[in-house]
Amino acid sequence: MNQSYQLISHSQSHFLVLLRSCIATRDLITAKTLQTLYIKSIIPDSTYLGNHFIILYSKCRRLAAARAAFDCIPSPNVFSYNAILSAYVKELRYLDARKLFDEMPERDIVSYNIMIAECAERGDAGAAMRLFGRVREEVGVEADGFTFSGLITTCCGSVDVIRGLHCLAVVGGFDCYGPVRNSLVTCYGRSGWLEEAERVFEATKGVDDKVAWNAMVVVYGQNKEGSRALELFREMVKQGMDIDMYTLASVLTAFTSLENMTGGVQFHGQLIKMGFRHNAHVGSSLIDLYAKCGDRITNCKRLFEEIPEPDLVVWNTMIFAYSQYEDSWEDAVTCLREMQRRGHWPDDCSFVCVISGCSNSSSPSQGKQIHSLVVKSYIPSNKVSVDNALVSMYAKCGNLQDAGKLFERMPERNTVSVNTMIAGYAQHGFGEEALNLFERMLRTSLIPNNVSFLAVLTACSHTGKFKEGERYFSMMTEEFKIKPEVEHYSSIIDMLGRAGKLREAEHLIETMPFDPGSIGWAALLGACRKHGNIELAVKAANRCIEIEPSNAAPYVILSNIYTNAGRWEEVSAVRRLMKEKGVSKKPGCSWIEVNKKIHVFVADDVSHPMIKEISEYLDEMLRKIKRIGYVPDTRWALLKEEGMREAEKESILAHHSEKLAVAFGLLCTGKHETILVMKNLRICGDCHNAIKFVSTVSGREITIRDTHRFHSFKDGKCSCGDYW
Repeated sequence: MNQSYQLISHSQSHFLVLLRSCIATRDLITAKTLQTLYIKSIIPDSTYLGNHFIILYSKCRRLAAARAAFDCIPSPNVFSYNAILSAYVKELRYLDARKLFDEMPERDIVSYNIMIAECAERGDAGAAMRLFGRVREEVGVEADGFTFSGLITTCCGSVDVIRGLHCLAVVGGFDCYGPVRNSLVTCYGRSGWLEEAERVFEATKGVDDKVAWNAMVVVYGQNKEGSRALELFREMVKQGMDIDMYTLASVLTAFTSLENMTGGVQFHGQLIKMGFRHNAHVGSSLIDLYAKCGDRITNCKRLFEEIPEPDLVVWNTMIFAYSQYEDSWEDAVTCLREMQRRGHWPDDCSFVCVISGCSNSSSPSQGKQIHSLVVKSYIPSNKVSVDNALVSMYAKCGNLQDAGKLFERMPERNTVSVNTMIAGYAQHGFGEEALNLFERMLRTSLIPNNVSFLAVLTACSHTGKFKEGERYFSMMTEEFKIKPEVEHYSSIIDMLGRAGKLREAEHLIETMPFDPGSIGWAALLGACRKHGNIELAVKAANRCIEIEPSNAAPYVILSNIYTNAGRWEEVSAVRRLMKEKGVSKKPGCSWIEVNKKIHVFVADDVSHPMIKEISEYLDEMLRKIKRIGYVPDTRWALLKEEGMREAEKESILAHHSEKLAVAFGLLCTGKHETILVMKNLRICGDCHNAIKFVSTVSGREITIRDTHRFHSFKDGKCSCGDYW
């Protein structure tokens, strides 16, 4: 009897060794053989062994098998429940996870930590805090370091909540726990609270914690303090800390944030000498640097080709690099397909990057093809980010209706989801819808962040809701304790300028807590053009030129302001200055996709194969709209010389690129199709007025996307309400 027991015990221990080996190597074939032996009772039933089968199938992404293993355990313990609960969360089966969690006969802190991690995946801070409340109420369950690190990560958008959790962590003695400190550093940094991040980091300086140092380097980069990130790296080297690929990748992030291509190239040379030339992790950061700060996609391709075995992250970074260049978005799609051929299945990041490329190209047909691929694909994690990218893509391609449908049908939403939809409404001029959605957000557990308020302020700016804008700006700073950035102030400046409060806008620029840069002064310059304030326009233009001397926009706007005022000497002076500085105006172009092919037009275009038919159609359309009240606004004609006749000015206006693109669209598409035209500059006032009349005469809906917003024309009206 004793000998038989020893034999079974020996077999069971050997069985366990084999099973653990299968888990480590994810060997499903051997594992199935072991499970057969287990089911046939050759190895006695054991909750302990059953739990190992759950872990094995969970790691191999076999959820159904993991659940079957769980169901075979006669008396599952809390570890069994936690194992299958974790499997559900890993596979994004959030509803199943919550149902199982509520049905658990017994829960421990691991159970709660798994569900808090689930909330972090969805960005649902409110649900995470409610779980934390239950932890504090449940007898026999006490929070640990994983609880606090998970909570802090989930609530990253709210500084007040993070501070409260920080205090509780200090009281409980968890602030010395590495993951808690690192989460605090990361979240304070992302929220712009650099001093708080530094204070937490200082407590780790006596500890050899590379993760904390790397996190702080990244935080400096995120907060545009790249020079301080490099100083911290030098200190790491000086202290003799082990420099690994994660540290080097963090340093490259600092160069990227500084947009310091020269320094980045020099550091690239050091990496080659250190033997990291072919390292995939460092290589992905290098590709990111060259994509964001370089001017040629060929450099990114060369770096990619130097990595012998690119992993999924490297492939995703290369897809992202292609998506950054307007002319390379098709290469992003090709790269995705090549990645699949090489045996890498796209994840959430792959789809987000390629969808971003379609958004930048504004190709509706290509975007729909990628959406179809998403529907057919298995996305193992973070599906919500892919849905967010699709909502953004449809909105940027002018299809706000489909963007709204997709948003409402999303099974899970996070703060980014709502931000994306609010921004879509704002860009299309639907201010009421944007503000209503934001108010809906405030009634949920989702916490707005700085991007949420920027989208809301943009909506207020684009629709002339100045009082609402002031209220939301106060809410952001006072209620949510979010520090305004230059973009938030620029929205307020834009609102003031559109409302004609130019001196108030100027005062705000001069009293801002940081340098407004060209963004603030450019907003004021645009307002000066609208209201004809030459004196202030000169000041704003000069400041813009000081900051960005090679940017043609302030020269052109100032020249047009002088032209409208008939001050020809000043017009000549501005043009001479542009010539002396070697600054040239970016030529305006518009493009439209018809039958899955993109057609590009420039002013006075004669290169298109159908230009004769387009010109004849456009001339006829102009005659029709003149009969119902259209009068060309020749102030928008870019004059080549003083004293041009009105007929010459009208001829210049008649062949603007957006008019040619609209005419081509009307000529070559079905009667009920919406026309979508993209423009690389802001739409001119005359074209805006003309296309309103064209929408009446043609009975068609016409959408123009310029660099600032969408203009949807229907029945003689524009979605911007002429407030642009």
